[in-house]
Amino acid sequence: MTHTLGLVGLGKMGGNMARRLSRAGVNVVGYDIDAATLRALQAEGALTAVDSLAALVAALPAPRVVWTMLPSGEISQTALETLLPLLSAGDVLIDGANANYKDSQKRGTWLKSHGIGFVDCGVSGGVHGLANGYCLMFGGEPHDAARATPIMQALAAAPDRGWLHCGPVGAGHYTKMVHNGIEYGMMEAIAEGFALLDAKKDFNLPSAQIAELWKNGSVVRSWLLDLTADALKDPEKIKTIAPYVADSGEGRWTVDAAVEQGVATPVLALALMMRFASQGKDEYASKLLALMRQGFGGHAVKKAD
Repeated sequence: MTHTLGLVGLGKMGGNMARRLSRAGVNVVGYDIDAATLRALQAEGALTAVDSLAALVAALPAPRVVWTMLPSGEISQTALETLLPLLSAGDVLIDGANANYKDSQKRGTWLKSHGIGFVDCGVSGGVHGLANGYCLMFGGEPHDAARATPIMQALAAAPDRGWLHCGPVGAGHYTKMVHNGIEYGMMEAIAEGFALLDAKKDFNLPSAQIAELWKNGSVVRSWLLDLTADALKDPEKIKTIAPYVADSGEGRWTVDAAVEQGVATPVLALALMMRFASQGKDEYASKLLALMRQGFGGHAVKKAD
């Protein structure tokens, strides 16, 4: 059976998703505010391009399935508000943004009141999803999840793995939120470990070779270690990178959820705090610490450049 999907948002993730879907035989009708991106994807044969959300909805057979792959927050909300009056009862909206699960729950209730099904989907895989398949965790009522499943199977690594209907509306984005919190912790541990290797100057440890070693049979082998090993192959590039690590929100939501539910997640919380520290948000506290040491012990302080 041939499936048709409306896809809104064709950036790095959305564009590659369109490519993977079309290769799996899904008819993709795509819209993006960037006309050049639209034209390029259509020229590849990845989708049929339209110039508005209204045209996208009109091009889809009813009952429709529309997937928004937009930044979370106001941009996604505006797109959903624009789509709502264009859709009909029985249509299903899938939100693939890294949205807060509480927002997804509210949207599910709001859309249901208009007869529109809602599926919240966490998407992992990044730029490598096109070649390797995505990991998809989604929430929604069973009949809406069933409508979305063929699309998930086309995007995943294989039809029988790499996707899961996790529960009711909100469950998909909640699961992705926790996934990203774990990601923060794993990344921080790997980074700290290699910093410790690098600090032992008298051993002159071959960090790049150690990373390659650990990729084979080690308990800590992982895709994140693979990425670290790739990065360590070019030590000169590392020197050019500013020690600044952004946080996109999911780590904060994970820690908030842990506090709300009284679940101890010290590693996830500390990993988030370290991201704040990398953004210069520990500078004031560090200055006060230096002044306290000077006050009680007469220790010298280092002047700012």
